[in-house]
Amino acid sequence: MTHPHLTVETDGPVRTLTLANPGRRNAQTPSLWRALAEQAAAVPDDVRVVVIRGEGPSFSAGIDTAMFTPAGVDGEESMVELASGGPESIQAGIERFQAGFTGWQRCHAVVVAQVHGHAIGAGFQLALAADLRVAATDASFAMRETSLGLVPDLGGTKPLVDLVGYARALELCATGRAVSGQEALAMGLVNAAVPLDELDRATAELVGRLVEAPRDAVRALKPLLRSAVDADHATQTRREREAQTGLLLSMLASFRR
Repeated sequence: MTHPHLTVETDGPVRTLTLANPGRRNAQTPSLWRALAEQAAAVPDDVRVVVIRGEGPSFSAGIDTAMFTPAGVDGEESMVELASGGPESIQAGIERFQAGFTGWQRCHAVVVAQVHGHAIGAGFQLALAADLRVAATDASFAMRETSLGLVPDLGGTKPLVDLVGYARALELCATGRAVSGQEALAMGLVNAAVPLDELDRATAELVGRLVEAPRDAVRALKPLLRSAVDADHATQTRREREAQTGLLLSMLASFRR
């Protein structure tokens, strides 16, 4: 799916998705979420790293709040219309929206969010949907849904709690306070925080290291480590054995060629 506010560029094993609505600080809409879901499901086999970034002064200032008004956004699903359909309609709609975020967990490539400026609400949750995050020290992460009388609902609550713990996640979501890139690094939200003028370089260096690592090992590693978040020890050690078996058999087959 093509989208006017999403550009896709592929350079060998690296694909870059750029949120491209800088005049609205890359505000998000349901059509963008559909496009992101389709992109997550259609990453070519030879692409090893996906970078998600934002054009202009911000990564993403979150959902386009005009969607909560009766007028809505032209061509987009209105939250007012969604709510008028009752509980089943609301939950089905949210599940569709979530696919633009949760789909990246199942993507075989390692997903890196390059974050600068605002990463608010849905913007914060899109950064959390990535496997790794590189932020500018000027980045401003904030969950502002509670200030609207709502909760984060785009798949961001679990990775947030996994990264910073329940108490810190509750504080961030309940108060909506902004977290700088430097504080995000200190609390484990991001993997690196650098000055804005070094952000492209820092992201490129991380991507380069990921591409240099053995492809099959990294591809097996991503689901293995993701499963470790919830699995008990016996289950996880079994999954380690299974993953290693496949890699060793593949290695042996290459020796025999």
